[in-house]
Amino acid sequence: MVLPAQAQSVLRVGNGAEPETLDPHQGQGVSAGNIVRDLYEGLTSQSPSGAVAGGAAERWEVSADGRVYTFHLRPGARWSSGEAVTADDFVAGLRRSADPAAGARYPEILAPIENAEDVSAGRLPPDRLGAVAPDAHTVVIRLAQPTPYFLQVLSHPASFPVYRPNLLRYGREFARPGRLVGNGAYTLVEWAVQSRIVLVRNRNYWDDAHTAIDRVEYYPTEDLASELKRYRAGELDLTSAIPMAQAAWVRRTLGAELHLAPYLGTYFYGFNLARAPFAGNANLRRALSMAVDRELIAGKLLQGAALPAYGLLPPGMPGYPPARPDWADWPASRRIAQARALYAQAGYSDQHPLQVELRFNTSEDNRRIALLVAAMWQQRLGVRTQLVNEEWKVFLQNRRLRSATQAFRVSWIGDYADPMAFARILRSSDGRNDEAYDSPAYDALLAAASAQADAPRRAALFAQAEQRLAADTPILPIFHYLSKHLVKPYVDGWSDNPLDVHYTKDLRLRPH
Repeated sequence: MVLPAQAQSVLRVGNGAEPETLDPHQGQGVSAGNIVRDLYEGLTSQSPSGAVAGGAAERWEVSADGRVYTFHLRPGARWSSGEAVTADDFVAGLRRSADPAAGARYPEILAPIENAEDVSAGRLPPDRLGAVAPDAHTVVIRLAQPTPYFLQVLSHPASFPVYRPNLLRYGREFARPGRLVGNGAYTLVEWAVQSRIVLVRNRNYWDDAHTAIDRVEYYPTEDLASELKRYRAGELDLTSAIPMAQAAWVRRTLGAELHLAPYLGTYFYGFNLARAPFAGNANLRRALSMAVDRELIAGKLLQGAALPAYGLLPPGMPGYPPARPDWADWPASRRIAQARALYAQAGYSDQHPLQVELRFNTSEDNRRIALLVAAMWQQRLGVRTQLVNEEWKVFLQNRRLRSATQAFRVSWIGDYADPMAFARILRSSDGRNDEAYDSPAYDALLAAASAQADAPRRAALFAQAEQRLAADTPILPIFHYLSKHLVKPYVDGWSDNPLDVHYTKDLRLRPH
């Protein structure tokens, strides 16, 4: 029963772009993930600090060789319908997430599981995935090789269970109000597109007694300046971020409410290697990369609310420092001279300038960054850039098609604190590889790293993989993220963490 709004403890959250879906196996954006983690729960979860914690599984054992994980479900685990969550529900979710026929967006994260890659490639049926339910309360997962970060994977939406009766009844339309049955702390009651998404407490959740917030309202916006205005007007209790152009003002005016923290995320431009002008032209890609002043973007344009990036992997990865090519420390004059030489070698000049299309999804910050990068390319190389701004869903669709893009904006947020969380998105077989990067050498290095249990040797393999990326330049790294949230003083329980994952069930609202 839903309580009257005035009697509830209501959290109002700014949530960035409109979610593309609330199907845990179909979503790919951060805004969708924020909501899905309230609606569902994996075998594992994350503590407020970001550490692995128990989720629907109260305990687990790992075999001596690190390849077999046995999970024991909590006796009180229930769907929002009141029915018991079973081990078969988790196995069904994993199989659906790996099944190419189901159209899941993120099967690659399950790659450590035995046969997962063959299932996702259609070479084996889903029931050959290395996950079984010997009884209603036990899930056994076999891995292809030991994987240090595997417990983190099981807190990701791609591993979440599925309520099979509604999947069978509604198909892919099950993730809607009145149809979505989840096992998380909240349940979906309203979704007004481009307006708000409303969740209320799932009274059948196993730990509902420790949940304090009755109702959470997620408000989508692609305009961070408008989100900031709503926060200042008292219409939001949390923001998804802050507008970079106002970072200094926010620090001065709302500093006590600003949470600025290290975040495992990288903002970069992808080059479409499947079509002109970037196919087969590494010199051109390197020239464009060397012509960009990351320090100017991160320090001045973004007002210190980001860190300059020269590689894909962000700082803060345990046991792995971020990459930095030699030219990153060159004087600007030397760097620009080398960029011009590479540009000429690629076949371009003042008389024959590169004409390129740069796409980005709707956001004032994305527009400002693209304008500055285009200006750097024009002033230093003579490049003529056409900027194309697209709504989020259209933008993602065009990126995946590859036939519609040349250079495009990408951001990637790590799903777990391990180099593989970033490195794998440029594997030739990865569904997130919108760049069409295909390097057998790079793929082989990642395969070797996956099979390597020794931490220093594994780190060395990832370092070689980053060197390969630097040589091939399928991407142009621009900056590494800092998480940037405004949080009202009366919100208790907020804890900054490198993955920037925050469950509403861990928060409290004091009277205000």
